[in-house]
Amino acid sequence: MIAADSSSIINFLSGADTADRVRLRVALQAQELCLPPAVKTELLSGWPRAAGLEPLLHQAPLMTILDGYWERAGSNRHLLVSKGLKAKLADALIAQSCIDADVALIASDGDFRHFARWCGLKLAL
Repeated sequence: MIAADSSSIINFLSGADTADRVRLRVALQAQELCLPPAVKTELLSGWPRAAGLEPLLHQAPLMTILDGYWERAGSNRHLLVSKGLKAKLADALIAQSCIDADVALIASDGDFRHFARWCGLKLAL
């Protein structure tokens, strides 16, 4: 399995010519894409909704939130912020879902590199 961030899914649905779009297409074709719950929330809260979003949401299973998730996400975000690094709350939740499941994340958002360096997130790109 492999997960994707909202920005990569939006790149895919909009037809942007990016490396994350190609990786996401491959994951979808192989039926390997899963979604962190925070990504699904971000995608559903956007306006207007991208064409093709609903079928993608139905195809990609939602990742499970494990016991202690909220504490680990908070601790990892605290670690990054204490180092003076950018760590948005949604990114911390997305990263923690992937860390807990030991699943790589497709992301075009460079802020995830901090979670990879300091918290054990695996990036697919």
